[in-house]
Amino acid sequence: MSANDLKATKKLQASFISPTPQTGPDQDHINSTEHIREHTIADEISERTFQDVSLCYQCGKCSAGCPVRYYMDIAPNKVVRLIQLGFYEDALKSDTPWLCAGCLTCSTRCPKEFDLAKFMDAVREIAIEKGVEIKQKNIIKFHKAFLDQIKSHGRAYEVGLVAEYKMKTMDLFQDVDSAPGMYFKGKLGLLPHNIKDRKGVKSIFKKTSGK
Repeated sequence: MSANDLKATKKLQASFISPTPQTGPDQDHINSTEHIREHTIADEISERTFQDVSLCYQCGKCSAGCPVRYYMDIAPNKVVRLIQLGFYEDALKSDTPWLCAGCLTCSTRCPKEFDLAKFMDAVREIAIEKGVEIKQKNIIKFHKAFLDQIKSHGRAYEVGLVAEYKMKTMDLFQDVDSAPGMYFKGKLGLLPHNIKDRKGVKSIFKKTSGK
């Protein structure tokens, strides 16, 4: 073997040898931070719902059984898919989470036991916290009116709920023809049924306000 061939062989062998790991404070810092990634909205939803968003494999059984799917802009499972793919703004701006009735039909139909109703709750919470403009403003007003009744009486008070909701939306005559029938069937009580520990309920609202 000639001298040139020997040099070429040594050069080839060197190319297959893995480089010696570098040591030092700079390299230690790189090793300690290489696995750190951004905390995403998908992570936030998982923390709030105690379930992994990736559990959903888009079978569509939730959307097929949803009783209010007709009124939604996108199917419920598509909201999950948007979160999975990182299209967070599209998911948070969707009307679908706000039109969700929370009936749990989707959650009970899911073959992976993914609680989609709880997922929708988390999406709504995050949308409010991030100041996302929500189109379904009357639904937010209904939520606030309902919570006000719970805070005041410890339970739902239908007449107070309807009255406050009507004042917030100024839609005074919608469904007014249904009131007499509901009253005579005992569905609307004129006076609230307060619970005993209303102060306890108010303290819960006070402790959780702003969270």
